[in-house]
Formats: sequence, structure tokens, C-alpha cells
Amino acid sequence: MPVEKKRYIFSGFTRKLMRKKKLRIGGASGYWGDASSSTKLLLAEENLDVLVYDYLAEITMAIMARANLKDETLGYATDFVFEVLDQNLAEISNQKVKVVSNAGGMNPIACASAIEALIKKQGLDLKVGVVLGDNLLNRASDFQIDAPTEMFSKRNFPEKDSITSINAYLGAFPIAKLLNEGIDIVITGRCVDSALTLGACISFFNWNENDLDLLAAGSLAGHLIECGTQVTGGNFTDWKSISGGFEKIGYPIAEISSDGKALIQKPSGSGGIINFGTVAEQLVYEIGDPANYILPDVTCDFSSVKIKEVRSNSVEVSGAKGYQPSDTLKVCLTYSDGYRGGHLYGFYGMEAVKKAEAYSHAVISRAKADLRNINLDDFTEVSTEILGSEAQFGKSSKGQNNREVFVKIAVKHPSPKGVDIMLKAATGLGLSSPPGLSGFAGARPKPTPVLALFSFLISKEKVPISTKTGLANAEKFNTFELGGKLVERDNVKPPSHFYNSEKTMFLPLVALAYSRSGDKGDKVNIGVIARSPELYPFLWSILTEVKVKNIFEHFVKGPVERFPIPGFNAINFVLSQALGGGGTTSLRNDPQGKGYGQILLSTEVLVPKSLVPKNWLNYRLE
Repeated sequence: MPVEKKRYIFSGFTRKLMRKKKLRIGGASGYWGDASSSTKLLLAEENLDVLVYDYLAEITMAIMARANLKDETLGYATDFVFEVLDQNLAEISNQKVKVVSNAGGMNPIACASAIEALIKKQGLDLKVGVVLGDNLLNRASDFQIDAPTEMFSKRNFPEKDSITSINAYLGAFPIAKLLNEGIDIVITGRCVDSALTLGACISFFNWNENDLDLLAAGSLAGHLIECGTQVTGGNFTDWKSISGGFEKIGYPIAEISSDGKALIQKPSGSGGIINFGTVAEQLVYEIGDPANYILPDVTCDFSSVKIKEVRSNSVEVSGAKGYQPSDTLKVCLTYSDGYRGGHLYGFYGMEAVKKAEAYSHAVISRAKADLRNINLDDFTEVSTEILGSEAQFGKSSKGQNNREVFVKIAVKHPSPKGVDIMLKAATGLGLSSPPGLSGFAGARPKPTPVLALFSFLISKEKVPISTKTGLANAEKFNTFELGGKLVERDNVKPPSHFYNSEKTMFLPLVALAYSRSGDKGDKVNIGVIARSPELYPFLWSILTEVKVKNIFEHFVKGPVERFPIPGFNAINFVLSQALGGGGTTSLRNDPQGKGYGQILLSTEVLVPKSLVPKNWLNYRLE
């Protein structure tokens, strides 16, 4: 159904286009808890147009929902207001830098009100605007009438009384609207992370809903800086190459041109590194099919993206393609699903692994007996991991003779009392365990609520979006029609088959590739990037879905998918049912799969001698 299209008078921000052809955006936060010192470091450059702050993840929304239930004035990133902005508002105002953030979380109005109070206290002239519409919690009853199933697991819709939050992922155009109206600080609730950057691009360059390739390019730039220092050396495979120490890593700056090309840089004199590897790793982070990356404003194809080092610590990205967006939005719902609790217990000395196994068996056996004695149900899930033995990564263990390990024992139960029984049992076995039990800890841990994730799709027409400034009433946002023509997309072709008849030698995969992994619910993706173009066909030939499934067979319960990324010689794997529920649901030591890429890189593979890198000795695993 056609809707009215609105054009706005250009603000001072968009009029910069007349004087300047490039937009410089600093990525000042990658998660709730990121260093607040990033803002000062980026402002010291004195040439930024926008600062974007990404605080939200599926886990974060669950935490904020819990805070909001306890206190209706909370539910947003308080440190963004009372640390970041409180210390930097004057300089932000002085440099006329715009701020865009999803720090509003579950309570963007309260977040904006707190910021306005700061502005008044400091005697500044800054306008705050809010994007509303993502919070659908008051429609929980409506959803139960025509209840959707969970989009990945196909679980039934949860009971109304258990639901703690329901938020749709919004896009960039409402952000652009507020910037066009002269707003200095834009606060949103749940939106896709890259929309913070894309909204600024739309406003600055006057892109519209039909500029699909440009929208994809802006989304790519946003995706690269949304995780802060992960593109400037944080979590980088070649971590030993980081200069200046991890404590001095600079935060990213995206210098974006009107044609969509972007240079990824960092503040002059800051630590860290930006090169092909850091940018490629962040590009593959937390995506599924790279040729079908679905966002509210555009469907992106990143499979042909080119990554080019133009000078030291300056990398150009280009070649993103855009297609018509979906007519639906993704919705993230969290609901109460019992309680969980656990702890780490150390063992050292001879046969540490066997001691840890015996102790964990005794803890769970005694706890289950105690549950039966008071007529409580059994645990809904039990998880034990012996950290340091590598036993969780396959049937055999390299570390059976390790002299120091930790065993993580964790359980879920419908009642906090059930979880507490396990924690008490573990403490009660302190003098009844095998020798060598140790650990550094304070009081016994307490049971915590499990907020499970439930994702589904909703028609865009059923999500009314509005914007609000100051004391004015919220103004309905006129959503645009779906942009662009329907274009049939080309299939992304894998590299040609690799034939080998040469002599070979064993090398760890890290000598041939970079990798990074991340989570989406109960899925984990592992991106693998060839260190040179000639290695790409070889990596495709040896890293099959079956090979990857076998490596992670202890964890992965669902299928493994594989996607080629020929633009920068990479492969993306998506592992389903791989995180024990993921996020705040999982009992795993790594509930977000951040270490999966590192496990894959440690795998030894037979490599033709003609493909062995000259510097392969640098990647020997000690």
C-alpha cells in the first residue's frame, strides 16, 4: 500500500554536504560495558561528524528487561548517560558532533530524559530525539491469539505471564528523519546495530529508499564499526602483531563517501592495527548467508565486497550490493524459563582430569538424591565441562594428564531452590572430594533467572514507528514503500575444485587463514578468511560441512551450512543448535561461541608444499 513520502528541510548537518563530500563516523562503543574513555580518544581527532554507540545484544536486552521489571525508571545503558555524556557533552557541543545511540534499550524515553537533564545542568544548547515503536510488550496478548512459532527451533509461543520483553529490530530511516530535523543526540531502543551508521549516511548524503546499493554500503560500514575495537585489533587472529598493547587500542573511524566506499581507520597515534585481516574478520562476524544479509532497510549481498589496504591502518571496503528489503521485521522476545546456577572448581596435581570427573559426578548424584528427598523435580539440564582438558572438543582428549584443570558444574531447574541444592551439594563435598580441590572465590553463587530468547517475524505494517523530541507529542513516522525493483540475484559460485598430487605436510589451519566466530541465538557462525587468494580453493576443498561438524560434534546438535565469499576469499559456516540455547539460556562456558573460530584454526591439515606460506614457522602452536 503506497504511503506518503516526506522530505525534510536540510538541517545544518545535511548542509555539510555542500562543503564536504565525506562523512566521518566514530564507533565509540561495541557493547554495554565498553570502555567509556573511547569518546575522549575519538573527539581528540577534532574531525568527526558523528559518534555512534552500540550497546545492545540479545543478552543485553534480557538484562535490561530484568532491570526495568524491578525499577520502571531503568532499562537503559546508564553509563552512557552518567559517564560518557556527562564527561564529554561540552566537547561534543563545541565540535558540533552528532550522537546516535541505541542506549535507550528497554526505556529510551527515560534515557533521553536523563540526557536532557544533563544538558540543562551544563547549560548547553543540544536537542535530543527518540525513535519509538520497537517495544511491543503491550501486545503480548495479541500475539498469543495468532501465535507465531520460534523462527529457528519452531518452539511454541511462551505463556503471557512469562514474557519479559518483546522488541522489533527497527531500521535507519527514523534516525535519519531526526537528524534532518536538527536533532543533535538521537536515542533509539532496539534497532539493527548497523542502522546507527546508516541513519547518519542517509541524512548526510540524502540517500533514499531506492538507493539500494548505497544502503547496503552504509550498512557494511556500520557493521564494520558497530563492535568498536574488534575491527582495530581486538579478538584478532594475529593478536601478537598488535602494537602499543591491548590497553591502548584505538576505536574505529569510518570515512564514508557519497558513492558508498568507506575507509576504516583509527585515531592517529592510537594502538592496535587495521589491515585486511582485522577488517575481513569483522565483516564475517555474526552473519549468516553473506549474499542474503537481511536488514530492515535493505537486503545486503556482501559476497563480492573488496577489501583493500590503501596505506598503514587505512583499509577501503567497496562492492556491497543491495536488494529489496523484506516486508517483515525480526522480533526478539525474552521470557522467564526457570533458574540456573553454577561454579568453577579447580583441581591440580596428579590425574587432575580424573579427579574433576569424579567430583562432578558426586556433586550431581548427591544433588539429584536431595531433590528426590524433598519431592522436587529433576534438573531440566545439567552441564559439566572440564576446562583445560580439551575433552569438550571431541571424543579424545589431549589433556588427560594435565595437572591443573577447572570443572564447571551448572544446572537449570524450574525453581531457584532446585539450583541452590546443587550449589550446596558442591560445597558440602569440599572435604569429601578427591585430593587437590582448589579455587579462588567469595561467597557461594546464587541461582539466577533464565531469560530465554524467542525470535519471530512480524509484518512491517504491524509495527507503528514514531519519533519524539522534547515535550512534543510523538510524531508518527511515515514508513517508505519497499525500495528498488525486484532483481533476480546471481548465485554465488564457490571456487573451482582443487586437485592435489603433490607432497604434503601438516600445518595448523591458522597458518593458512584468519577466523572469527560469533552468535545469533542458538546458532554460531565461523568465518574463515584465506591469507592469500591461492589458498581459497584449497580451503574450500578441505573445510567441508562434514569436517566442521566433526570438529564440533560434542557441541553441535543441528546442521552445518557453508557459504562462499569470493570477494575477499572467505568461507562462512553457520552451525545450528550449537550453543546450548545461547545467551542467558546456555550453561556453556562459552555461551556465545566466541572461541569456536580459535578451535577451528588449531586443527591440523595436510597442505601441499607449494601452498605452504613462507612464514609458516610463525604459526607453530606451542
